[in-house]
Amino acid sequence: MIIETDRLILKHISNNDFESLKSLLQDKIVMYAYEHAFSNDEVKKWYDINVERYKNKGYDMLGIFLKENNIFIGQAGITKQTVRNKIVDEIGYILRKEYWHRGYAIESAINLKNYAFNILKLDKVYSIIRDNNIPSINVAKRNGMTCVDTIVKYYYNIYMPHFVYCIENTQSI
Repeated sequence: MIIETDRLILKHISNNDFESLKSLLQDKIVMYAYEHAFSNDEVKKWYDINVERYKNKGYDMLGIFLKENNIFIGQAGITKQTVRNKIVDEIGYILRKEYWHRGYAIESAINLKNYAFNILKLDKVYSIIRDNNIPSINVAKRNGMTCVDTIVKYYYNIYMPHFVYCIENTQSI
């Protein structure tokens, strides 16, 4: 699975990308929606889960690389998440902070939505977003999604309210 945009290449990460992924997930500012930066063990588990899901499902979180120089700037992908005891396909992303506010998140999200609908033939995709993550809320809206629910996740001893955004594949209806 490789998704190419005007400025980005989204592709499966390899062992060569592990240190860049570690740097991303261990940045407290980047990981503010999780309320903590990942430990070494959490990064390894995240990486292993991504690799396993990719092998089993053919999609998961991908590395985001700048097309011009192949620099790793984050991750984006379609993952399985649980919303009210239902498994849904979610578009998510995490970017290195020096690449925030440059349009990379929306560029990734739009192309992932198109991939989900046109290649995977999914009926719907979701984005589950912390209520304090205004930039990601704006990305979801720009990606044509609407808020369909609110949920609370319990993560690291913290109750975290989330908005559930969704868009349906109108071509499959």
